[in-house]
Amino acid sequence: MPQMNPMWWFSLFIVFSLVLILSNSLNYFYFNPSISQASSLKSTKKSFNWKW
Repeated sequence: MPQMNPMWWFSLFIVFSLVLILSNSLNYFYFNPSISQASSLKSTKKSFNWKW
């Protein structure tokens, strides 16, 4: 297999970095709703009273 030139490695690194940032930001906003939604979720959230 011929060696890959540095520009190809650089482009792979950029694509990998962008995919990593995009997936992390999507996970953050998917699992953390906005503040307005979070305040409405607190009122409807059920609290569990555990009795051991």
